[in-house]
Amino acid sequence: MRFLPRAALASLFDALRASGRRVVGPTRRDHAIVHDELESAEDLPIGWTDEQAPGRYRLRRRDDERAFGFVVGPHSWKRELFPPREPLYHATRRPDGKVGFSPIIPEPAPSALLGVRACDLAATQVQGRTFESAEFVEPRYAARRAASLVVAVNCTEPGALCFCASTGTGPRVGAGADLVLTERDDGFLVEAGSDEGAAILDALPTAPASDADVTWVDEAMAAATSAMGRQLDVEGLPGLLFGNLDHPRWAEVAARCLACGNCTNVCPTCFCSTTETPSDLDGQDATQVRLWDSCFTVEHGAMHGASVRPTTRDRYRQWLTHKLGAWVPQFGVSGCVGCGRCVAWCPVGIDLTEEVAAIREGAAAPVALPEPASRQPGVPDDLTPRVARVVDVVRETSDVVTLRLRLDGRVAHRPGQFHQLALPAIGEAPISVSGRADGRDLDDHLDHHFVDHTIRAVGGVTRALCALSPGDELGLRGPYGRPWPLDALRGRPVVVIAGGIGLAPLRETLRELLASPADYPDVRLFYGARTPDDALYLDELRAGTRPGFTLRVTVDHAPPTWRGEIGVVTRLLRGDAVPEGAACLMCGPEVMMRFSIEALRAAGIPDERIWITMERHMKCAAGFCGRCQYGPYFVCKDGPVFRLDEVALLFGRDGF
Repeated sequence: MRFLPRAALASLFDALRASGRRVVGPTRRDHAIVHDELESAEDLPIGWTDEQAPGRYRLRRRDDERAFGFVVGPHSWKRELFPPREPLYHATRRPDGKVGFSPIIPEPAPSALLGVRACDLAATQVQGRTFESAEFVEPRYAARRAASLVVAVNCTEPGALCFCASTGTGPRVGAGADLVLTERDDGFLVEAGSDEGAAILDALPTAPASDADVTWVDEAMAAATSAMGRQLDVEGLPGLLFGNLDHPRWAEVAARCLACGNCTNVCPTCFCSTTETPSDLDGQDATQVRLWDSCFTVEHGAMHGASVRPTTRDRYRQWLTHKLGAWVPQFGVSGCVGCGRCVAWCPVGIDLTEEVAAIREGAAAPVALPEPASRQPGVPDDLTPRVARVVDVVRETSDVVTLRLRLDGRVAHRPGQFHQLALPAIGEAPISVSGRADGRDLDDHLDHHFVDHTIRAVGGVTRALCALSPGDELGLRGPYGRPWPLDALRGRPVVVIAGGIGLAPLRETLRELLASPADYPDVRLFYGARTPDDALYLDELRAGTRPGFTLRVTVDHAPPTWRGEIGVVTRLLRGDAVPEGAACLMCGPEVMMRFSIEALRAAGIPDERIWITMERHMKCAAGFCGRCQYGPYFVCKDGPVFRLDEVALLFGRDGF
């Protein structure tokens, strides 16, 4: 520890600039303390502090000249590392149907982030687990973090809304800072946390700190810990929240909540995003752009034509259960760092510490959240599609087509996984693979292969995909996701239940089941469609009949010429239709799956032998946008195929 006199603060700026870094730190603007590029120490909010209360933030003059004598303002450091608006890739689409995609990866100038509080430093590490430590690494975020040097500040004066001591993220700066300052009236006590920080410290006109200085810092941190304006009881919080999803407090807070998204905008760890694809007037050149979004918006929960979280109650519950609950099994830490911003900047002053305390009162028993499946170490994914070519289009029904795509180079996938399909100036959509063109393992010597995607035209992107012709090109990412568990089915009777286009994600699996009668001697497909004309792949399935394969089809409505069954698919599950010891794979509308699950349970099939796919919950495919967050899971990384007991807590529940 070294001592830097207050009069020598400018030397810190000089040293940081001498290392080739721009300095970003707190400054006073628009009646708030915000982050911006700083030219000198005079740009700091010297002599200013903030007063905070629920729904209230004000600046006032201090009685001294402290440079960091405030708590936190509306800006967090995620603005530097995860910008509110960022281009992802350029895309082109020519009149002849040819497309091209090129990633936009920044080369950020080296930066020094000055004045980072302990809670905000913890927040960068929490958010880093989202973008760098899961199955995929987002290279734009990683590049900015790598280019940033952190000059942190111990917090000696917590505010009225601070509770970082409860979350274990402050007030003392933890690991991850290159330099740590502790401010007092006569100057700064400075510690180095890295070799680069030590090099900066060596360039400053400092003197050795005394034992009394070290003791003063320890005592200041202890005093700050006991002076927190709020407390949050985090004991057993994930299980408490998910064990009380029907608590009346959710409706009570929703009656006050404006669903404005202020809390998520100021939160230093929230990462939800959406995309837009602005283009030139003729649509030939476009840019895929990522923007901050909020789980409080109806659009964020809108997938495949409907919102899974239509009410404010649903959206507030989603935010709080994810922030304080699901984040723990997903990332190993809470998503809340105790900064209090969400309380200060809520227009109606909703205080999450009060909400948690209210839910604890008269709470039902907590539940144990399942741990997500282990993921592979992070690999780069720049979210840029590769080019695929349409070689055939099969019109399956009036609104469903199967695109056969040629991919140059081998991209192995497994049944149940999905690709992200993209069209410049239009957008992207996750679509399950409905089969390889030849239905066999690929020759290692092939330099290209073919995959099928069966698509229903329900929105702008899927309608455009269904309008493609042979020779047209499109973008493709993946494969992504967890596949169907073929190994777990071996030797058992296999029941496959599908509704409508839900047969598409099961098609390739059915092919493998039918091709291996020794491993899967008893396969039964129960399939429901709206009308006979809406049924998929019937000719193929009937042609693939073999001993041990049962095919039963029902429709909701049919002409007099239909000789098959009429009614919902669960009618097919009566009697001895489901054999003892069977395992089940299922895909279709959620209401169909709910009633089918009831029938399977009645037939003695445990949840551990039922697999479903939650593909309708997916959006970006790599777990970066937050749309597919589902309890302790990200559907695109931990699914889309789930064993029912993994998701039974939420499956079929309104608002999830």
